[in-house]
Amino acid sequence: MAIVRQLLSSTRHLIMIAVAGTFLSAMTLLIYGGISVIQQITHTVLNSTVSSKGAKVLALGFIENADIFLVATALYIMSLGLYELFIDNTISLPDWLLIRNLDDLKSKLIGVIVVVMAVVFLGHVVKWHGETEILYLGGAIALVVAGMTYFTAQKKTKYEEKH
Repeated sequence: MAIVRQLLSSTRHLIMIAVAGTFLSAMTLLIYGGISVIQQITHTVLNSTVSSKGAKVLALGFIENADIFLVATALYIMSLGLYELFIDNTISLPDWLLIRNLDDLKSKLIGVIVVVMAVVFLGHVVKWHGETEILYLGGAIALVVAGMTYFTAQKKTKYEEKH
């Protein structure tokens, strides 16, 4: 039994593969997003022609970059959360980022996912030319958000009932 216990205890370190993967993914997206913002600013300054169409294109580019940063943030939170849950729960993090169980991690990720979906929708709104398909996209996003909100509320209610 002691061998099985030792084996199972040490395999938790395999989660470092997920931690490293999500961390490297987050850092890559952050660097890519930063380079993209600098390129967009440089292009705007060097080729500026003031027009409402130019402003829409510029705004859309920055919205798309915000989306990249939000996805990077979600991956970073996932990396920190997995590390905190499986490897070392004593790392110094702000209170809002403390993760005590998988439900905490899921809740934080759901929050970021909702914001990412809102940014994606906003990107479609900026490009919108009056097509009705945007209603289907908005409705689908609303249904997903409602489902995630219900899921989160149910988990919270069950947790509160137990404690």
